[in-house]
Amino acid sequence: MNEIIEPHPATLPLDDLLSQCKSRRQRRSGPGGQHRNKVETAVVYTHIPTGVSAMASERRVQEENRKQALFRLRVRLALEVRCPARCNLSACWKERVQAQRITISKHHNDFPAMLSEALDYIMQEQGDLQGFGDLAGCSKSQLVKFFKLDPNSLQCVNDLRHQHGHHTLR
Repeated sequence: MNEIIEPHPATLPLDDLLSQCKSRRQRRSGPGGQHRNKVETAVVYTHIPTGVSAMASERRVQEENRKQALFRLRVRLALEVRCPARCNLSACWKERVQAQRITISKHHNDFPAMLSEALDYIMQEQGDLQGFGDLAGCSKSQLVKFFKLDPNSLQCVNDLRHQHGHHTLR
C-alpha cells in the first residue's frame, strides 16, 4: 500500500484529481464491434504521485468510459493509498449515516471518498472496526455491509485485520 500526505486523492474534487493524472486512449473493439471496426474509446487514467491506474472500455462512447475509468481510479486509490486518519468525520459520512444505518450505493460518487476515510481510520486502529463504528454512529455489522459493497474493500479490511491478529469478517 502507498502512504501519502493529506488529503486523500479519492476525496479530491474531480478537477483536482484529474490535474494529478495522466490519461491515454486505447483502440479497442468495444461492445458489438468487429475486428475491423476498432475505435479509440478505451480510457486509462494513471494517478502520477502514486502510480495507481484504472481503465474502462466497455462502453461505445468515450465520454462514458472516461467517467467510468475515473470512478474506478478513485475506488482503487481508496483501496491502495493510505493517509493519516482524521480525528473527525467528513460531512460525507455525517450525511450518509442516519439512524445508525449507512445509506449509499457502490456506484454513488461519494463511495470512494467514504471508503478511503473508513480504511484510513481502520488502519490507524489496527484493524478494529468498533472505534470507527462509534465515531460514525453505526454498528460493526453496518460497516461490514458497507465493505461488502466492493469485494476488494472487504478483502483489504480482512488483510488489515489479519496483520493485527483479528478474525476474518464475512
